[in-house]
Amino acid sequence: MQKSKHFLLQHLCLLVLLAACLPMVAIGGAFDDFFSAARSDNADQISALLGRGLDPNLIEEERGDTGLIIAVREGSMRVFNVLVNARNIDLDAKARNGDNALMIAAIKGNRAAAEILLAKGAQVNRPDWTALHYAATSGSNEIAQMLINKGAGLNATSPNKTTPLMMAAGEGHIMTVKLLLDRGADLTRKNELGMSALDFAARNGHKDIVEGLTWRLKRAGKL
Repeated sequence: MQKSKHFLLQHLCLLVLLAACLPMVAIGGAFDDFFSAARSDNADQISALLGRGLDPNLIEEERGDTGLIIAVREGSMRVFNVLVNARNIDLDAKARNGDNALMIAAIKGNRAAAEILLAKGAQVNRPDWTALHYAATSGSNEIAQMLINKGAGLNATSPNKTTPLMMAAGEGHIMTVKLLLDRGADLTRKNELGMSALDFAARNGHKDIVEGLTWRLKRAGKL
């Protein structure tokens, strides 16, 4: 009789343990499904998972990306549209490297995503690298214009004091350089390495930008 009770108790404990583990297994599977769907632009699956209560701000393990960041990076616009409208979505959530969805939209030149994020109140200015740095790097003029119109800091500085103008000049994006200067970017700024926008352009052989910046500096009496 005692053995029978002991066996029954062990059996009940095992059932309780299994019952506790099943939700974790289900969550683990949903976690993987969520990020797979974000990459493959499976909006129906994302909607179903959110409908079951999954957190839209889940962070994947490899890079620390959110589903929203992945959707922008991969161009998964159907998933993006679901997530950006999800309850409690954090538009400004950062990946492990500090990037957020708006920054990825800027570097990828994804105007549609950038426009929606800005309309929904995504943060434009932040310490260190900004979305305007990224738009300047990719030469995404329309996005740069939208960011500036929303109050993006023209002379925002990265950790080593590099500005968006320096990035645009270094990458050879002459129209972005012109846009930034016309809107008031400071051409005389230097980063912690002592490099100006002119130095960035010269280092990478962008002669047209070098000539234009030199002309502007001379006209301003700065050279």
